[in-house]
Amino acid sequence: MTGEPIWALGMMSGTSMDGIDAAALLTDGEGIQGFGPKRFAPYEPAERDLLRRAQGLWQGADPLLREVDATLVAAHEALAGYFPTTALIGFHGQTLAHDPAGFRTHQAGDGAALAKSLGKPVVWDFRSADIASGGEGAPLVPFFHHACARMLGMDQVVAFLNLGGVGNVTWVDPLVTRPETPGALCAFDTGPGNALIDDLMETRGVGAMDEGGSAALAGRPDEALIAKVLEDPYFARPAPKSLDRNHFAWVLERVAHMDLADAAATLTALSAECVAASVRHMPEPPSRWLVCGGGRKNRALMAALTARSNAEVVPVEAVSLDGDFLEAQAFAYLAVRVMRGLPTSAPGTTGARLPVSGGRIHRPAPVPGDPLAAVRRVF
Repeated sequence: MTGEPIWALGMMSGTSMDGIDAAALLTDGEGIQGFGPKRFAPYEPAERDLLRRAQGLWQGADPLLREVDATLVAAHEALAGYFPTTALIGFHGQTLAHDPAGFRTHQAGDGAALAKSLGKPVVWDFRSADIASGGEGAPLVPFFHHACARMLGMDQVVAFLNLGGVGNVTWVDPLVTRPETPGALCAFDTGPGNALIDDLMETRGVGAMDEGGSAALAGRPDEALIAKVLEDPYFARPAPKSLDRNHFAWVLERVAHMDLADAAATLTALSAECVAASVRHMPEPPSRWLVCGGGRKNRALMAALTARSNAEVVPVEAVSLDGDFLEAQAFAYLAVRVMRGLPTSAPGTTGARLPVSGGRIHRPAPVPGDPLAAVRRVF
């Protein structure tokens, strides 16, 4: 692949399992030359239920996994059809299980099948190579955060906070030119993001999420329980580090006796306190927090973040980025980096021994008469 910018499509289905984000990005794998169309495809209730039932499953012959892979390929293929001019696909897949200590991770999906159905090269399985190199396999978006900070001309240390099912943070020094250079980045999972809140709402039968934080705003958090959760050994571990979505599922049992408002307030405050506690693992406190992911739309969570941190907390829209699609854009960016043989993670972001270019590449078989065949030969 040459160093010329291309339009790539990133597709991301996160731990919240609400649907697929897709976004086109013009990039050479180093800088960001342009942002393209974006689209969200919500999962149908049956699809969401299937993914929930598959949580915790590892690669193998389980018939349920074959159904999951086929469902994911079909859903991603349908969504990619809205982006016919993109030349490359970055396909994250759906995380079902993550155990870096055991040197394994499982993102369901089938990159080869998707490449065949779309007739375009697909980069996927972004995490396995990093784990094989001793890394956590997550988070992977930090290299893109670094590119965003430099594109925006930032000159102070900043933290990008993604509040999906699991919270993760990227500490960025934008004055360091290359993301793999020591001191450029520090990244790790902060703790629960939206997962516990979402699971609470579904368990109580009141929806898939605490819309706008309305339930939490009416309640009072249990600070003693929050302090107890913060005693988990995870929070004492130095960065980089990562979490499985269900690591803190036991907390739901501890709020089961509470009314909905107090339970939601407790879980929301817990997510914010985990973020505040994360600063001790950073080289220095960030000048401000730029929040992306669904959590930035939760007024209770944003208020709790502001109250419990010592820096400005704003959604990434404050710097003209799109918090709904930042991760999808990131996987478009990472796909181009993989095609160019550039690293996608480093010791400072995942704990890998050396910078790693992670991701498997699947190319479709050539089709006679394909008008884009010349373009595809670039890859």
